[in-house]
Amino acid sequence: MISKISLLFFFILFYSSSIQAQNSDFTPLGGEFVYNVNKYPCLTNLQRANIKSRLQNNVEQLKVQNKWIEPEIVSRGSHASFIWPVQKAAGVSYNDVWSISNYVDHNTAYPNQLTDYNCGTRTYDTNSGYNHQGIDIFTWPFSWKLMDNDEAEIIAGASGQIISKSDGQFDRSCGFNNNQWNAVYIQHSDGSIAWYGHMKSGSLTTKNVGESVTQGEYLGIIGSSGNSTGPHLHFEIYEDNSFAQLIDPYSGTCNSLNGDSWWQSQKPYSNPNINAVLTHNAPPVFPTCPTTETTNESDLFNFSDTIYFGLYLRDQASGTNVNLKIIRPDNSILYDWNFNLTADYTASWWYWSNTNVFNVDGEWKWQATYQGQTVTHPFTVEGNLGIDELNFNATSIYPNPFKDVINISSQSFISNATIMDISGKLIKTIHSPYESIESLSLRSVSNGMYFLILESDSNQMKIIKLIKK
Repeated sequence: MISKISLLFFFILFYSSSIQAQNSDFTPLGGEFVYNVNKYPCLTNLQRANIKSRLQNNVEQLKVQNKWIEPEIVSRGSHASFIWPVQKAAGVSYNDVWSISNYVDHNTAYPNQLTDYNCGTRTYDTNSGYNHQGIDIFTWPFSWKLMDNDEAEIIAGASGQIISKSDGQFDRSCGFNNNQWNAVYIQHSDGSIAWYGHMKSGSLTTKNVGESVTQGEYLGIIGSSGNSTGPHLHFEIYEDNSFAQLIDPYSGTCNSLNGDSWWQSQKPYSNPNINAVLTHNAPPVFPTCPTTETTNESDLFNFSDTIYFGLYLRDQASGTNVNLKIIRPDNSILYDWNFNLTADYTASWWYWSNTNVFNVDGEWKWQATYQGQTVTHPFTVEGNLGIDELNFNATSIYPNPFKDVINISSQSFISNATIMDISGKLIKTIHSPYESIESLSLRSVSNGMYFLILESDSNQMKIIKLIKK
């Protein structure tokens, strides 16, 4: 009996440490994902001038061909109203696929003289005098993987007529190279024009110049063609085809170009979001541009596998926290902790790893809650336990917390039950060689935390934490 109690005490010490860990703030690996470290103009001055000239010439050709859709005469202050021009493709399991690296720069001085619409500095200029003239929406997480698999789509922000498109250009750029980009240009009913640049080669809409598109219609896949440091959409808007007036679709104190918002629903300047909650069989690898990431995503594991739990955020905000849970197939919680965020990152990735604790077959859940949003990722654990072991592993007790009596639910024969307190002191032992133990009376036990050690007739052992109230 002494050796047995010593063994049980060892299990309790081990189990107690596990209980404490279930509410700990585990230290993750990962950190900030920095997009577009080097700032280059999306278009050279010559490229921009050539595009404007081509668009104007195309409009004249459409008029000659009687294909031109004349802009409507609209009331003063009326203009196009855009929906968000990026969406995840059908079937993509990620919660979202984008973040913003740059807004329009409203400060015409340079270099490093920056003012975005919100009076911040989330934009860029260059030593040569380029002030960023559009919105850069990059794909996250795993930009190259999303591009390769056509998982991040560009859609028409507003209905209109295609007045130009260019395709077939190299689409794995990693810096300034003077290359041409793949793009679609749409003029809207109010005369305004939107440029959609840096598209993936061969992904553009099959519609021709002169044809119409409706709001939300597919235009292409986010790529990295032209002067680009990675897959992103450059979204640029002009008031009309004179290109005299650039438009910033965001309404804000420091928008010096136009007064009101051109969005149907303007997104917040900083927009914290869970882009993905994933499980991996090894840490993800972010190689040098333009090599596709090795994501090591997996949703199927064995009992003995190490599982890496990934969290991918957009606009993580300092001073906030993410609640994280790992949930067993019976919806009981294995781990529950808060991860405190201590920096502002446009994009961030974090992962935690664990092994030898996923000892129940079935569908588990990896869950994150951030800023009121909960994202749950299911994954499956399959083991090689025998029937008796699996049956015993499913043993549970109820109610818990309890008042006087606990009931034991098990498909296995329970021959021994031992109650110990958190110091390892033996409180009660029951041995039943002929009938499986189905309940325990603990009326005389004081309120507090205890451990119930159950043993089956096949010498399996299970420890369950009890709370008496």
